[in-house]
Amino acid sequence: MIRAADAAGLAEAVRLLKAGSVVGMPTETVYGLAADAFNPKACARVFEVKARPSFDPLIVHLASAEWLPRVAAEIPAAALDLAAAFWPGPLTLVLPRRPEVPGIVTAGLDTVAVRVPAHPVALTLLALADTPLAAPSANRFGALSPTRAQHVVLGLGALLPLVLDGGPCRVGVESTIVDLSGPSPTLLRPGGLPREDIEKVLGLALIRGPGALERPNAPGQLASHYAPSTPLRLLQRPPAADTGDPNRGLLAFQGAPERHHYGHVEILSVRGDLREAAARLFECLHRLDGLRLETIDAESVPSTGLGVAINDRLSRAAGGHATMA
Repeated sequence: MIRAADAAGLAEAVRLLKAGSVVGMPTETVYGLAADAFNPKACARVFEVKARPSFDPLIVHLASAEWLPRVAAEIPAAALDLAAAFWPGPLTLVLPRRPEVPGIVTAGLDTVAVRVPAHPVALTLLALADTPLAAPSANRFGALSPTRAQHVVLGLGALLPLVLDGGPCRVGVESTIVDLSGPSPTLLRPGGLPREDIEKVLGLALIRGPGALERPNAPGQLASHYAPSTPLRLLQRPPAADTGDPNRGLLAFQGAPERHHYGHVEILSVRGDLREAAARLFECLHRLDGLRLETIDAESVPSTGLGVAINDRLSRAAGGHATMA
């Protein structure tokens, strides 16, 4: 199932995509479950494999900004400015969609979410397939996002014919989503690109979109999402050094693991680097989730830059299991 991203592996992936199948592909954020965005049956298979509700729209991946007219009916100047500054990269733009984009991709909305991934394997696959690819994260809906090919196989098993191995994801959290379909640019989901960087290019502050939605207009807006199977509790402050429980796991932001009396401790960044913490977030949660602990305590991180996206993912991971402590 896992294939090297060499010429043979890429050729097989393209063959499967053109035949209407789905494949796992690496991006710089997380691994995606890719299908031809213009093939409604293939996109329906994405929802089936992920057990994803049909009201949750998919992100369409492009080989370059030059592909925008294929899927977007209108391309405002702000979209071109942001694309020039951050594509390829972890930024998704929500734009008015062309009627050719199947309704299953957009969950029936008049908008489409698009981005250009910053991973050489994904870009090569897009160029060879010569079609936009709808690609949400390659995991069961609501579960931990995969940042290695092995995570995809662990979560989806025999449901996928092929996963291209592009190594660990460099960014490690999903893309930032900005809605440009309305009168004012709106931040729908914090992610791998800090909002401050976006605001600097736009020359104005982003409006903060609604929080948890029952019917989202972009991915990652449900209250419970990105969750391990082990119940997770989000801590507002680090636990005391003499507290802990051998049946609990701890996801700590920084410091030394030996200072905590937990059954297992994962450190996001020993030196407190938010970029490193974001890249390691899901990998550390995958390890903790595999230890069959009773619960996982997770420390919040400073809410600046990429810390906003990390805390967003932890908050949603805790949403299905426990109140924040």
